Amino acid sequence: MTPGQLRLAFAGTPDLAAYVLERLLTDTEHEIRMVFTQPDRPAGRGRKPRPGPVKQLALKYELNLSQPQSGADLADSTGLEQLDAMIVVAYGLIIPPAVLQAPALGCINIHTSLLPRWRGAAPIQRAIQYGDHETGVTLMKMDAGLDTGPVIAQTRCPIAADETAGSLHDKLAVLGAGILIETLPRIADGSAEAVEQDDTRANYADKITKQEARIDWQERADVLERTIRAFNPAPVAHACLNGQELRIWEANCDMDNGASRAPGKIIAVANSGIVVACGKGRLILKRLQLPGKKPVAVAELLNGRPAFLQT
Repeated sequence: MTPGQLRLAFAGTPDLAAYVLERLLTDTEHEIRMVFTQPDRPAGRGRKPRPGPVKQLALKYELNLSQPQSGADLADSTGLEQLDAMIVVAYGLIIPPAVLQAPALGCINIHTSLLPRWRGAAPIQRAIQYGDHETGVTLMKMDAGLDTGPVIAQTRCPIAADETAGSLHDKLAVLGAGILIETLPRIADGSAEAVEQDDTRANYADKITKQEARIDWQERADVLERTIRAFNPAPVAHACLNGQELRIWEANCDMDNGASRAPGKIIAVANSGIVVACGKGRLILKRLQLPGKKPVAVAELLNGRPAFLQT
């Protein structure tokens, strides 16, 4: 071990976690002694078990890999007490108190929100959905609560007007890896101060469901536009127009012009977009997906089906 080199465990599952793990492996001298990730899940048309991004990366680098089925199984892991810290990024399992306390420096979590703004499973999506102008990444020492631990460091990120959950995810992954790598030496030498959160400012970012991705045309157009961006790339907003089921990948809103028809009725169809009446304002659909087809721009869709959704 060289000065400043830490003995680490890593717990995470999706792309965000894999990006951070690879940065630790390639951009630092810290030693990743153990990797924990969720069990393989069924995916694709055949619903065969598929390894997640962290598992794939751990296999690539030939790391010591474990896939506990539960928090209790994780608590049975040996060797954690010999480590300096465990880095946790979107792991997906509740970490038992015994594990939180096992490494010398505890468990350090990267959370994609400016805590305590959005605690919970979907902080990226909720920040966009509810119209936040900025978000960021929090480095936190984990405790037994849900994203309630003291804050070690934060970095901020503006939310662009056309931001999707996918584009924001990628920005926050870079920021998260950066702030972790920058702060780990100060955590190790004890100079990083951990500040308790103000619980009165906390909101809970519930897990996204497919049901709430169903468009309600009675809503305001600006609310629907944010919802569409928040649910891109998953689970993707969907709706029924003139009896046709559609997934909506991109839309703009027009709040200056009132709807000339009842909510959910089509006002105009053109290559520039399909205009739909909402509870207030209009939504201009720009990129759509028909069942069994790929997402395409409205102009391309109309080129192949000129009478599509004509009023």
